[in-house]
Amino acid sequence: MPVVIESSVWEPNPWLFILIFLACFLSILLLPYFSKKHIVSSGKSPAIFDLGIASASFLRFQRNFLIIYFLASVLEGLDFAFGEFEFAHYGVSREQILLSIFVGHASSLFFGTFIGAFSDLIFETWMVVQHEKQGHRRDTLNDIYWLMSFFEAASIIQSQVLSNWLIGDNVEQNISSPHMATVFFAMLGIICISKIWAEVPQKTVFKEYKVSFQTHIFGDKKIWLLAWVQACLHFSVAVFWILWAPTVVADGREVHLGMIYPCLFGSRMLGSTIFPWLIDRLSSRRTEDYLVYAFGIQGLVLFIIAYDYQEIVVLVTLFCLFQASVGLILPSLVKLRTMYVPNELRGGMTSLSQAPAHAAILFFMVQGGYYRNIGNAAILAIAALGLFTAAGCMHVLKRFSGYVDNSAGKSGKNANMSIRHQDLGPTVKDCTSRALDVAP
Repeated sequence: MPVVIESSVWEPNPWLFILIFLACFLSILLLPYFSKKHIVSSGKSPAIFDLGIASASFLRFQRNFLIIYFLASVLEGLDFAFGEFEFAHYGVSREQILLSIFVGHASSLFFGTFIGAFSDLIFETWMVVQHEKQGHRRDTLNDIYWLMSFFEAASIIQSQVLSNWLIGDNVEQNISSPHMATVFFAMLGIICISKIWAEVPQKTVFKEYKVSFQTHIFGDKKIWLLAWVQACLHFSVAVFWILWAPTVVADGREVHLGMIYPCLFGSRMLGSTIFPWLIDRLSSRRTEDYLVYAFGIQGLVLFIIAYDYQEIVVLVTLFCLFQASVGLILPSLVKLRTMYVPNELRGGMTSLSQAPAHAAILFFMVQGGYYRNIGNAAILAIAALGLFTAAGCMHVLKRFSGYVDNSAGKSGKNANMSIRHQDLGPTVKDCTSRALDVAP
């Protein structure tokens, strides 16, 4: 009599989704009630996202900006959620997927670095122009920082739900529906920008830009430290999205990967909601203080994953902890860039800081993906080492600069801030998780 072996596909407990999103909801809901900045004497009940310091004009500005940013994040989320399914549907081979990621990172390395600097020459971001024009307080930007990270993660989860709904049960007939949705949201975003963005772009002479870039970027050790931290984070996040799925399904384990995505991005949402609590409750401490521990936790998580075989529950827990740390670190780094990097040089500095990360990713893709000379564990361990060095850089930055941000009451005219979509999270090419199935 033949023996029948039953196989089951592992998926997270539904209560995990409820727990994560309930924690996010309570963190946001209770923040105004416990915030030191909330004005109790106003006689008004605290509202969500209201810390008692924002004017009506700033809230309107914040809402308009977040709507545009949310639409941009939905576009990325649709490609993120639907891209891998489309690859599998059309039978794209592992080598072809690997080649597409390679081309994406190579383009970012050789062209994106210069485009980022060139964008500083022509444009100032919509948010910076509007914030300076309206003269809002600098500390109100902290709310936008963490809300950007929160809405980006939320939009990717909603994009996954939208893609599943559009495709439905008839894959052959509805395979193009997510692309149509992408076009729709892109057009909607263009319309919103054209209605809201009424500023004339400012131009800078190339010679003046070059002198300023050399003085502030190449001549400031604090910015060098911050650039290395950004490179380490970018590399580790890219490695995570490339290797997390092969790590989970190692040894032939069957896992419903689509059900893990909401846990990962829900954890990032939860991590982003921790940022305003730290900024408010630890106002006497510097941002670099808690970033030392956040980077240390991230490095430890990747080191544990790389060190030994882990059960699925342990792996998913570690993955969620890593993403929660990302949700906290991203708005914190934007805050540090506001403090240290001149606004007109922000794009160039960010692009240059990502260049080493793209170069490292290309190297490990060739050595690990094509030649099989480096295993998954070694790549994860190197990413963990980079995060440990980032924690060290945060400690050195704190001691080296001796800078205290006393500009909470300054208006946006004296503030140095800039937000770009590239500041947050991995690109679509970074997020193709099953492509680099390198040797274990």
